[in-house]
Amino acid sequence: METNQVIEAAARDAYGRLLSYLAVNWRDLQAVEDALGDAFLAALETWPKVGVPDKPEAWLVTAARRRLIDRARHTRISEGALPTLLAMSEDAQRLNSSSAAFPDERLRMMFLCTHPAIDPAMRTPLMLQTVLGIDAARIASAFIVKPSTMSQRLTRVKAKIRAERLVFEMPDAEEIPGRLDSVLEAIYAAYGSGWDEAAIADSPRRRLAEEAIYLGKLLLQFAPREPEVYGLLALMLHCEARREARYDDEGNYVPLTEQSCTRWEQGLIMEAERYLHTASQAGGIGRFQLMAAIQSVHAQRLWTGSTEWEAIAQLYEGLIRMHPTLGALVGRAAAVAEAYGTERGIILLEAIPSEEVADYQPYWALAGFLYKRMNRIEDARSAYSRSIGLCTDGSVRQFLSRQASAI
Repeated sequence: METNQVIEAAARDAYGRLLSYLAVNWRDLQAVEDALGDAFLAALETWPKVGVPDKPEAWLVTAARRRLIDRARHTRISEGALPTLLAMSEDAQRLNSSSAAFPDERLRMMFLCTHPAIDPAMRTPLMLQTVLGIDAARIASAFIVKPSTMSQRLTRVKAKIRAERLVFEMPDAEEIPGRLDSVLEAIYAAYGSGWDEAAIADSPRRRLAEEAIYLGKLLLQFAPREPEVYGLLALMLHCEARREARYDDEGNYVPLTEQSCTRWEQGLIMEAERYLHTASQAGGIGRFQLMAAIQSVHAQRLWTGSTEWEAIAQLYEGLIRMHPTLGALVGRAAAVAEAYGTERGIILLEAIPSEEVADYQPYWALAGFLYKRMNRIEDARSAYSRSIGLCTDGSVRQFLSRQASAI
């Protein structure tokens, strides 16, 4: 592998772990990001000349740590910070000379991002950028705001952390439940980002889905009695079980209702069902459990040969009462259309405020499908056209184009 490719792979696969390892010991996120950026630049300059080190991550941490020490000495930020950085240097040297795995502090860092002084609305975006390496534009898309707005908000949060010298400490066990929602949201958003780009071979976000599942399982160690952790894991694993079935052998997109169950991974489905059962025994119901239960009903087609749309519609009703997101509202309309007739589904779909769905691609895809069923030809063509324009997946875009051309 070329040296530049090794550096790119380290940036893609290890950035979040490296930043988290440094940041949990250093309060200035911006300084850590700058130092890590400098370390990668140093690698680009040095490694082609001297070769790739045996432990690239330890080398990068050592380089970043040196820059943080230089900055601390230059600005005299904190007398107490230097001993911490020197201790980190010893850790890096130990890792460099042994077979020990590099510590994964990402989950700890995610909880640190839930500090009470940080705006609750910014906790998940902060985790997504600093811990999981998702760019501001992608985060902005997930939160339906302009990229420039999201960048400004993230910059302000980091400035607040630095200015107020927020103490990054793990919450006590009794505090974790109250700070858990933002962590779950970030893991789920990371999974969704990886899932969306699973079919793009060179996408740097392909591995995010696997990382999200790994972090979800790691989270069980911190919150073993929280049913929503099990619910989120069940949800992700049910989706992961159908990954290969989303596209045929020619790379064409296949919607869930048309997928061949034989291409689903039964082992992952059974693992998801075990997590969902554990969640149901823990007491308390949450949105991730309801979302997982919806996927569980879909999975039953593997054994029954049919889909219980009435059950899915009922689960969506509960989800909307608890967490009325756009995705849930559109999903309910789709389920009701299948269970109780297209017209009832259309009524629910058209009841969603138009300003909220202007750029929401799944809404227009479903609208085109339902209008086509009702023989509302112009409405169907218009909805499909809008859906195709908003779609970023080439295979899905081709599928929608075929649907539109068949009107």
